Amino acid sequence: MLTKIAAVQMASGPQIKANLMEATRLIREAAKKGAQMVVLPESFALMAMHESENIDLAENYGKGPIQDTMRQCAIDNKVWIVAGSVPLKLDDSEKVSASSLMFNDKGEIVARYNKIHLFDVDINSDNNKTKEHYRESDTFEYGKDIVVVDTPFGKIGMAICYDLRFPMLFREMVKQGAEIFLIPSAFAKSTGKIHWEPLIKARAIENQCYVIAPAQGGYHVNGRHTYGNSMAVDYLGQVHGLRLKGSGIITINIDLKAQKKLRESFPVLKHTKLI
Repeated sequence: MLTKIAAVQMASGPQIKANLMEATRLIREAAKKGAQMVVLPESFALMAMHESENIDLAENYGKGPIQDTMRQCAIDNKVWIVAGSVPLKLDDSEKVSASSLMFNDKGEIVARYNKIHLFDVDINSDNNKTKEHYRESDTFEYGKDIVVVDTPFGKIGMAICYDLRFPMLFREMVKQGAEIFLIPSAFAKSTGKIHWEPLIKARAIENQCYVIAPAQGGYHVNGRHTYGNSMAVDYLGQVHGLRLKGSGIITINIDLKAQKKLRESFPVLKHTKLI
């Protein structure tokens, strides 16, 4: 039996309650379509008006409105849920972590990944005037640990958004056995239209892994415009699910036997010489 994984696309705003209502609706829809795991985008519960709100509204690990809602959704719908990113308090820092949390179908948190690569960039317009400034490290603490989770659906490597641009992270996850990559994201429209699809396909092809990349997609109250184009891609780089704009879900069937056969007949991962 194949595993069906769903990716959720949203256009989240600054109101946590409203975002959670929409996430709950989409998780329910995915479960009705047979998904056994549902993956939400980065910042699904809070697309803050000001970055400081991520600190003010951060939750303690294991409890809080966001985590409580995801826990109950997992139980009610009998699905695993990956909460794309949640701001969590840290004991040793005034900043917070951008954490992707994996809940099993009993509502238990079985994995936590803290975003390693933080988005500190200036995006320029065609006439070289800076239009967008991002400084995630002002608010978030850098994650340190690579996370690969052994699940009933395969070995899953966890990443978030800007991590997508760092191929060494994904190759290290493959060394640890990853068969599926989850990359919840909120790509800017300006960079997404150039880089999003090529990067996702590259991470899939070069690592012979499935890639499920749920995204934020649309205009946000805080003025951001995210690219959307949530994608689900197989180990050959073939697109099985794509949602261009707005809220909704896509799904992909995971066939680990076919993936293993491809890895055996085309053993590119065993041919690596430089790392």
